[in-house]
Amino acid sequence: MIRVLVVDDHAVVRSGLRRVLDAEDDIEAVGEAPTADRAIFEAMEHKPDVVLMDVTMPGGSGVDALPALLQSVPGTRVLMLSMHDDPGYVRAAFDAGASGYVLKEAADSEVVAAVRAVAAGEQYVHPALGAKLVAANADDRRRAEADPLSEREREILRLLALGHTNQEIAGMLYISVRTAETHRAHIMQKLRLSSRAELVRYALDAGLIEASP
Repeated sequence: MIRVLVVDDHAVVRSGLRRVLDAEDDIEAVGEAPTADRAIFEAMEHKPDVVLMDVTMPGGSGVDALPALLQSVPGTRVLMLSMHDDPGYVRAAFDAGASGYVLKEAADSEVVAAVRAVAAGEQYVHPALGAKLVAANADDRRRAEADPLSEREREILRLLALGHTNQEIAGMLYISVRTAETHRAHIMQKLRLSSRAELVRYALDAGLIEASP
């Protein structure tokens, strides 16, 4: 029997989900909670196999509560329930430790299938939503390949290209000289540069500095 804790700030949603789950021979809704904080206490009491939890709730995000929840009941798996089909929400949920992500607009049969999947140790994302996530990840990789530097590294690159020393950069950015040196080494490595002249040329081409008249 798969034991499920239902977490949503709307009582009517919790009631509907419990009816859907309890209608299955192998699933039992063992409890419910209206907030992410309350979900932790209910999970510790009921020790569910799966927590079906809304992403957006008053007083605290379900995603933000995931680390504390999973630490309190390590054997429990979490299936996020959300109205958001933005890949960013999906990525954030999985990064926080979720095992699945299902939309509120999903059919009852999909919610049941998702609960069974995560209870069995699998990850679950609706195929259409999964396709969006794959596309978003591919876009992120392309952007990273086009510009592998972080904002801080671009800032340091610009200062280096303008002729500032590591000591000067450290003072300007309120960081240690060692940190400035580390950033410089990472920049040279990421951009595959071997000299200051190449660094200045890259900064010019990237529009970080202007050529002298």
